[in-house]
Amino acid sequence: MIKKELKRPEVLAPAGTLEKLKTAIRYGADAVYIGGNAYGLRSRAGNFTYEEMEEAVAFAKEYGAKIHVAANMVTHEFDAKGAGEFFKELRDVGINAVIVSDPALIEICLAEAPGLAVHLSTQSSAVNYETLAFWQNEGLERVVLGREVSMEEVKAIRENSDIEIEAFIHGAMCISYSGRCTLSNHMSHRDANRGGCSQSCRWKYDLFEMNLDKERQSLIDSGDIEEPFSMSAVDMAMIEHIPDLIQNGVDSFKIEGRMKSIHYVSTVANVYKAAVDSYMEDPENYVCKQEWIDELWKVAQRELATGFYYQTPSEDEQLFGKRRKIPVFKFIGEVLDYDKETKIATIRQRNHFRVNDDIEFYGPGFTHSHQIIKEMWNEDGEAIEKAPNAMMIVKMPVENPVKPGDMIRKRK
Repeated sequence: MIKKELKRPEVLAPAGTLEKLKTAIRYGADAVYIGGNAYGLRSRAGNFTYEEMEEAVAFAKEYGAKIHVAANMVTHEFDAKGAGEFFKELRDVGINAVIVSDPALIEICLAEAPGLAVHLSTQSSAVNYETLAFWQNEGLERVVLGREVSMEEVKAIRENSDIEIEAFIHGAMCISYSGRCTLSNHMSHRDANRGGCSQSCRWKYDLFEMNLDKERQSLIDSGDIEEPFSMSAVDMAMIEHIPDLIQNGVDSFKIEGRMKSIHYVSTVANVYKAAVDSYMEDPENYVCKQEWIDELWKVAQRELATGFYYQTPSEDEQLFGKRRKIPVFKFIGEVLDYDKETKIATIRQRNHFRVNDDIEFYGPGFTHSHQIIKEMWNEDGEAIEKAPNAMMIVKMPVENPVKPGDMIRKRK
C-alpha cells in the first residue's frame, strides 16, 4: 500500500480561447487545458495556433501556471500522420503536457517528443489501479480517471498507486461511457471521437406514432403536454466534497467546459480556488460555504449532482422535461479600467444592461460588490439610459473599488 501525504491539488480549468485562458489563470487556475490545431475532440472550441500557444505560455509563466493540450481523438488509419512533429512543436513552445487517449498517439509522443509529459485522457476509462500501473510503466505521468469512478475506487487507486491522479469535479457529464459515443456519427454524420460531436444527446426526443394526429402535435408545440425528453445528464458539482477529494489523493481538480464563456470559467475557477485554499489552510475546521454553492448556481446551465462518486446516477440525475432550477444572473460586462480619484469604471459591454439595473461586480480572490446603476455614459461622454450594442464601451460611477478584469453580472 502506498502512503501519500496530504497535498494541495491543482485547480485545472478549461480554456477554449486565449481570452478564456488568461481569465482562468487570473481567477485562480493553477493550470489550464486547451486544444491545439489537431488531434483534439472540440473542433469548435476556438483551438490555439502555435503563435497563440507561445503567448499563452508566456502569460502562464508570469502566474506560475501550467498549460496542457488535449490531443485525445481516436485516430483512424492515416490520422496520425504528422503527429510526431505536432508533439515536438508543443514541447518546444513550452507546453507542459498533452492529454491523449489513443495508444498510437501515446507511443508517437513518447518516442518522438521526449520531455513532453503525457497524461492519459478520461476517454480511456481508467477506473482501477492496475490500469494506472500499466500506463505508468508505459511512461505516463498522470491519468485522468474515467468519470464513472466512485469515491471508494478513488481511495483504493490512491492507496495502490503513486502516479498522478486527475479527476473531473465540475461541469457537463457525457451520457455515454467515458464520452465514447457514436450518436453524433449516426445522427449528423459527425464523428464525436474525432472532434465533431454535435451533442445529439442534448436534443429533444419523444415517442410518437408515424401518423401523429394534429391535435397531439399542437399540444406538444403549445407546451400543454410534457416537453419531450433528452438523453442527457445533469452537470457535476463536487464543491461540497472537497475534503473527500483531497484526502483520497486527487492531484488535479478538473473543470469541464472548453466551449463555455469567460463568465463560466472565471466563476468556477474562482470558487474552487477559494475552497481549496480554505481547506488547505485549516483542514480540521474546514466548512463548505454556502456562498460558494450559490456562486456556482449563477453560471449553472443544468441541475447539479455528484455524478458516480457516491452512487450510480438514477433518473434524478438525468434531464427530463423542463429545468427545475433556472439561473438568475446574466453576464453583462467586464471592467477595463477604474479611476480611484473619480470612482469611475470603464466597462466593455457583453450583454444588454441599463440604468436602474441591479448588478454585481466580482473578481479574483472571490471579491464581490453589488449596486444599482444610477447613471452611465458612452465613449463620447454622452449620458445614456442603456447599453444595447455588443462590446460597446461604457463608463459609470461605482460605489466600491474595482479592478481591470473584474466581471459584472445582472440580476434577471
